[in-house]
Amino acid sequence: MTDRELDAAGISDPALRLAYTHCRRLNARHGKTYFLATRLLPLAHRPAVHALYGFARWADDIVDDLESSATSAERAAALQRLEQRLQVALRHGTSDQPVVAALADTAGRYAIEARHFTDFMTSMRLDLEVSQYADYAALRRYMHGSAAVIGLQMLPVLGTVVPRAEAEPHAAALGVAFQLTNFLRDVGEDLDRGRLYLPLNLLTAHGVDRDLLQWSRTTGAVDRRIAAMLKAAAELTRGVYREAAPGLAMLAPMSRPCIRTAFVLYGAILDAIADDGYAVLHRRAIVPRRRRAAVACDGLVRLAMARTRARGRIEPVAGAVAGARAYPASHVQAAAEREWSAGKETV
Repeated sequence: MTDRELDAAGISDPALRLAYTHCRRLNARHGKTYFLATRLLPLAHRPAVHALYGFARWADDIVDDLESSATSAERAAALQRLEQRLQVALRHGTSDQPVVAALADTAGRYAIEARHFTDFMTSMRLDLEVSQYADYAALRRYMHGSAAVIGLQMLPVLGTVVPRAEAEPHAAALGVAFQLTNFLRDVGEDLDRGRLYLPLNLLTAHGVDRDLLQWSRTTGAVDRRIAAMLKAAAELTRGVYREAAPGLAMLAPMSRPCIRTAFVLYGAILDAIADDGYAVLHRRAIVPRRRRAAVACDGLVRLAMARTRARGRIEPVAGAVAGARAYPASHVQAAAEREWSAGKETV
């Protein structure tokens, strides 16, 4: 459905269309939960979301790609080149690099503040210099640039029914909640990269240190202290979701089903981690496909109701639900998974 999305967004330049399509494929390939949620956005808004994700993913890959043999110095140089390209593109509105070109176009269309991208790059550089954080306050400062600003970048694209400044703290909190969830899910993989995104004082409070985590990762052995610490980290993360929750109602009605779906799906990752006994050092927790399909179906119902209200004809809830049932419950989920596995444009 790429052409329809680009047409709806008014993106006609052939090179820009290719740039946005490239970002969309990055999202489909790497951001499964996020990509599923974006299918519930209005067509015209989706390219911008893909551009924001595509840029963040590219920068993150420079820093974190385990398959790359690049040294720290080489990664730092690549990150510096990317930031220079970004600064030029934000000034001139274009770039010869597709991902940067799409990002610059999106930033211009939605008047996204350049400082949000600058703060993001600052945190990406920290990933090359800092491998752990002493406490949650220090980690939260890092996450301002790596996660909170993603929510702030998204807000102009999603739209609000309140002054944007009122919604910004909640949007920032949602970005942080999503990243904390990823940190919990990916503890083992991050250890493989030489990093730890759990506050050291949280580990200490439960009798855990980095050596114990590495021992568990290497041997596959289970330790109750680690499980207790991870449970505490999950509770901290749920607290950030509570900070973010009031912001859902502040979004434009047509954007709410998408963000609510992402909110529920990322929260379900925490549930999956708990259900698996906090064994994230040994395997990645996965939200069951049936659960993802159910959440997607609920999002479709909410989207149908939002569209009905937007047309000025508020139909009974039962009618909206019936319409959603006529649309196969797992349609969005199945379509997204086809794109993840085949790299093709579907639906």
